[in-house]
Amino acid sequence: QVQLSESGGGTVQAGTSLRLSCAASGRPASGRPLSTYAMAWFRQAPGKEREFVANIRWSGSIDYADSVKGRFSISRERAKPTMHLQMNDLKPEDTAIYYCALDVVGGSAYEYWGQGTQVTVAS
Repeated sequence: QVQLSESGGGTVQAGTSLRLSCAASGRPASGRPLSTYAMAWFRQAPGKEREFVANIRWSGSIDYADSVKGRFSISRERAKPTMHLQMNDLKPEDTAIYYCALDVVGGSAYEYWGQGTQVTVAS
């Protein structure tokens, strides 16, 4: 079984920064280390559908949603299955619950999800 736990959310003023972290634990049925799987951040604002924010693959390749390019930076630690999202120049429209996800099956299936961390950006 795999567990994901996010941290680092909070309430900040527009234009400031936050750093989210996601720690993965456990081991999937494949037996492969968690650090070899793609991880991603999604977010869901009140009254809106969940949307993709960024992902990072074991190879190190990264994708960002257009809405966060140039402001957010995703990274992961090689020594342990931990992922970070550095969010700079935050805007009120970034307010949402941020979730981390792990893709074990592949093809962006993201079978495992954290409980989410609230980010609120005040104008």
